[in-house]
Amino acid sequence: MTGASERKGAAPLRRDARRNRALLTEAAREVFAEQGLDASLDEIARRAGVGNATLYRHFPDRGALVEAVFHETLAETFRAGEKARECEDAWTGLTTYFVSVFAGLAADRGANDLMTTGIPGVPSLEALHEQNRETVRLLVERAQRQGTMRDDITTEDVLFVLAALGRTVPALAATAPDAWRRYLGLSLDGLRTEPAGGLPAPALTRDELGTVLRDLGPHRTR
Repeated sequence: MTGASERKGAAPLRRDARRNRALLTEAAREVFAEQGLDASLDEIARRAGVGNATLYRHFPDRGALVEAVFHETLAETFRAGEKARECEDAWTGLTTYFVSVFAGLAADRGANDLMTTGIPGVPSLEALHEQNRETVRLLVERAQRQGTMRDDITTEDVLFVLAALGRTVPALAATAPDAWRRYLGLSLDGLRTEPAGGLPAPALTRDELGTVLRDLGPHRTR
């Protein structure tokens, strides 16, 4: 997975241009983590201390900026998928992979948007989605052969359930940081031939549930 700045034949940037690109990338990383991928590009340029023209000179569209910010995150997830495929026990490989992915979703709102929605113009993301689907397919089929997963489960079932849960993670993490572990465990139990036992992390309280549901409502104007 090669980043946009590493394209073969790309002319090297001047020192000031490299500095501005680094400032923009770091500012975008902070703003995306706080506000998600629909954050204002004007705010990113302002936080980086450069003008909008400088931002667009380095990143002609949002997709190019997202690619630069999350290239390594996507590469790490790609590697986690490859490692999961190598696990002899398919259920262990699948659950370890999902825990790794969800930990990233909980830590960064921008990463959550990236992994659970379609963002055009991000080549690394497109490659990861293809690899992710194939990883899940291989592990589902292997787990079913090993007798640890229900045989009526499809790859699409797993991808849908995990994507739907993934969209709730920022609201969960803001209210109860480890709650996603409980609901991931609950979701995975529905895929097993037999439940695993006790769920990780405590259940939400009534007040916490109310807060999470409010946060899952229409986006507030920033």
